[in-house]
Amino acid sequence: MDVDFRVVLKEVDESFPEGLTPEEVAVYIATQKAEAFDEDVTDEVVLTADTIVTLDGEIIGKPESAEQAVEMLKKLSGRVHRVVTGVCLFYKGEYNKFFDVSEVFFRKLTDDEIQSYVDDYQPLDKAGSYGIQERIGLIGIERINGSYTNVVGLPTEKVYQQLLRLV
Repeated sequence: MDVDFRVVLKEVDESFPEGLTPEEVAVYIATQKAEAFDEDVTDEVVLTADTIVTLDGEIIGKPESAEQAVEMLKKLSGRVHRVVTGVCLFYKGEYNKFFDVSEVFFRKLTDDEIQSYVDDYQPLDKAGSYGIQERIGLIGIERINGSYTNVVGLPTEKVYQQLLRLV
C-alpha cells in the first residue's frame, strides 16, 4: 500500500464474550489488541486485526496440535467456509472499527494432501489451519467470493480507504 509502518507486538487475551456473531468476535479481538496501545501512542495510527474462520456458523480457531490441524482441514475439505477479519484503526483517541467477509470454496482434499501440508507448513498459527497463499490454497481452493487479501489476513483494500479518511 506504500505506507510506512513498523510492527509492534503485544500479548493480548483473545478470549471473547459468548453470544457474539463471528463478525463481532473478529472486531472485538481487533479492538482488544488496539486498546493495548492506548497509553503508548499519541499521533500514530495503530492498525490491529483479527481473522477467524467459520463453518456452518461455528468459529474454527487456530489448531493446538498437528492432529487438530488435520481434523480442521478435513472438516473444511469439499466445503464452503467464511473468513472474517475484524480491523481496528486507533488514531487520536478514536477507534475506527470494521470487518470484511470472504467465502472460500475448498475442493475435496485427499488425506495425503492434508497431511503433507500439515507436515511441511506452519498451520498452528493460522485460523482454520491454513494460509491461502501457501500450497494448500494454491491446490485446494476452487474460488473465493470477496477479498483475497482478507483471506490472507488483512483486507488491504478496505484498510487503505479507511486510512485515507483518517489522515
